[in-house]
Amino acid sequence: MRHSNKRYLIFVIVTLITALSLLPVGSFGRQTAKSDWSTFTFDDMLDVSNVNAASLSNDGHWLAATTASLHDRIGIDNARFGDPTYIAPAVTDVLIIDTQTAKTQKLFPHKEQVRNLKWSPDGNHLAMMVLKGDVFEPRIWDRATNQFRTIALPDGWYAAENSDMEWSADGSQIFLTLHSTEWRKKAKAQFDYETNARIVVHSSKEPFLAWDDLRRLSSVRSLVAYDVKSGQTRTVLPEDRISSYSLGEDGTFLAFNHDITRKTDYDVISGTENEVEILPLGGQPRTIVKSTKGVNLIWSRDGRHYAYSKGGNIFVASIDDREPRQLTGKKGSQTKDDASGAKPDAEKSADKAKESFSAVRLSHKGDWLIASNKEGLWLIDTNSGAKELFLKTNEEDKESPRYQVLEWTPDASGIYLSYASRTKWERGIYRYNVKTKQMEELLKDSQLHSGFQLSKDGSTFVFNTADGNHPGDLYAADANLKNIHKLTDANPQLKEKKLGKTDLISYLDADGNKLYGVVYYPPDFQTGKKYPTVFNLYEQFFDDTYNGTLNVLAANGYVVVQPSVNLEIGHPGESWVKGVTAAANKLIEMGVTDPERLGVMGTSYGGYATNLLITQTNRFKAAVNISGKVDMISFYTDSPRFGVRNIHAPEKSQDRIGATLWQAPEKYIQHSAIFFADRIKTPLLLICGEEDSNVPPRQLMEMYYAMRRLDKEVEWVSYTYGGHGMPTSTVEEAKDFHQRIIGWFDEHLKGDIKKKDEASSQF
Repeated sequence: MRHSNKRYLIFVIVTLITALSLLPVGSFGRQTAKSDWSTFTFDDMLDVSNVNAASLSNDGHWLAATTASLHDRIGIDNARFGDPTYIAPAVTDVLIIDTQTAKTQKLFPHKEQVRNLKWSPDGNHLAMMVLKGDVFEPRIWDRATNQFRTIALPDGWYAAENSDMEWSADGSQIFLTLHSTEWRKKAKAQFDYETNARIVVHSSKEPFLAWDDLRRLSSVRSLVAYDVKSGQTRTVLPEDRISSYSLGEDGTFLAFNHDITRKTDYDVISGTENEVEILPLGGQPRTIVKSTKGVNLIWSRDGRHYAYSKGGNIFVASIDDREPRQLTGKKGSQTKDDASGAKPDAEKSADKAKESFSAVRLSHKGDWLIASNKEGLWLIDTNSGAKELFLKTNEEDKESPRYQVLEWTPDASGIYLSYASRTKWERGIYRYNVKTKQMEELLKDSQLHSGFQLSKDGSTFVFNTADGNHPGDLYAADANLKNIHKLTDANPQLKEKKLGKTDLISYLDADGNKLYGVVYYPPDFQTGKKYPTVFNLYEQFFDDTYNGTLNVLAANGYVVVQPSVNLEIGHPGESWVKGVTAAANKLIEMGVTDPERLGVMGTSYGGYATNLLITQTNRFKAAVNISGKVDMISFYTDSPRFGVRNIHAPEKSQDRIGATLWQAPEKYIQHSAIFFADRIKTPLLLICGEEDSNVPPRQLMEMYYAMRRLDKEVEWVSYTYGGHGMPTSTVEEAKDFHQRIIGWFDEHLKGDIKKKDEASSQF
């Protein structure tokens, strides 16, 4: 009997071991025994690769992709921000992938700085620009021979830093833009004047702000065509202000935007006004749109049709039309009320919203247009103007799914749309059948999908997919999103690393608004144990995307939360208290967070939010402001290299004050943490870069000296060569940045007995 029990016990153990070995760990992962896991460190973060689909051949067979890590962009010279001639480091591996077999080859033996990868129409050649010295060199790679050819350029010219590359329809020519060496000298001299001249003079009589004028220099370029067979280059457009260009699908004409901006526009960040011109190849250009001010043109793939919305009405035209045709609304005006009796304001507003349309996407030949309004997505026949609502949405319902138009099928019989739930982690792809008027679900799961590209012939999709809190990989599928197969394995080293689980939480803010937050748990998280918790602020959060810094924090024993807030125009400061403290309460109620060990941090706008938050509550025991403004008044006209951005942000965009400094000075004071520094009881770490052109370091300097004057606990770290956010000048500085943040939270939330500047155990 004893022998029988022993055999049974052995059988049970073997069965359990076998069963455990077969347990799945995710749709695209492999199972790793817990004992094999090691801790995620800063060095791991540095080497995590991001992979991107750069160019898909017309038949979907060949994909050119790039893969690069944080390590690959270290060494940025932040002092040259705004220099039109400067190219920041960003080396990459270029991968050539057979989308059918996933067979892959590296294009270069070592990482190179490469951009503008473009397959020829037949998929036999790949055009690109490769950095050589301090300028890009245009090249063509032959897939059959694995050889490169350098595109010869005229003397005194080089490939523009912002050049695109376009193949002609038959693959015989490549179009690109050039800068002259004289342009380069002028641009560099203008930058040097603004940054190094002993005397700098600016005047209101000048039409442009100096840095706005310098930015606009990048559009001064010449458009040329390179003949692949002969190796000759001819000028298509002489040097002028060319904002952008595109080649018609049949290769007989070009459309280009000619910059006609007359002065700095304070209503639009980096605002540019263009006239749209058509150039028949071998002919003379003619204007088809006199001004793009206030409109955003969308084009059909054949390049012969365009549409735009203005005043809530949609207009369409072909390049052969003299005038655009109005598709929606009453011709020449907005909707009007019946003269026999005025409608109530609310009813008038609702009716007006229903009649206000935006152009979304033209079909390949321009015969159909997708448009949107308050009710949803519409399909409009561009010839007759007949329209139908094919996807009803409710903008007032903040929990209804989000849909985004991705692409038309080549024959315009179907429309691909991405889908994302706003109440749970569920994403996918749908296809609307234009003939049957049915919506077909092609893909739906909990993973993160992005970067969808459909080949020109409509046969192949490529896209990026990631598990929550993991970097993604590239996948390919057919037009029905079937036969999904993996193309890359960008981060095999992470299979041995233990990344924490994530969670989506919901909570009500002080006004009763339902909000969502994303929780990143420590890898060894134990239910029932209360953890020190750090709240990372910005605006809205929902998806559990991979974040290196948050994973380093989690690996050091912190629960990290990205809370959402409901920002209100005119009262954004209150939102941080209402939303972040509500998220904290939720985590405390869940038994996850120790209420006595709360920390808060943020970068840029999140740093601003962090500093403002701790003037209004003492619940947080430690705070970190990374490159965040503290004084809305001094910041209002600061950061000159960003043009009008700092004026636009409070008046019309992110800062949400909704008025000029002179219209509502009290609002600017209320939203400046510096004026309420005397209320701060939270120990504050301030981190900035001396070469930050976004949020100048003097912003954090103001707060440091104010808190010193008020005898508050504060520490100020300034990286001499650092820019905005995490310093990327050297690896050592990036590592120091993380060590200091961990050290600050360790000291104030864990009470560890160690010096703040000691390396954390995970470094």
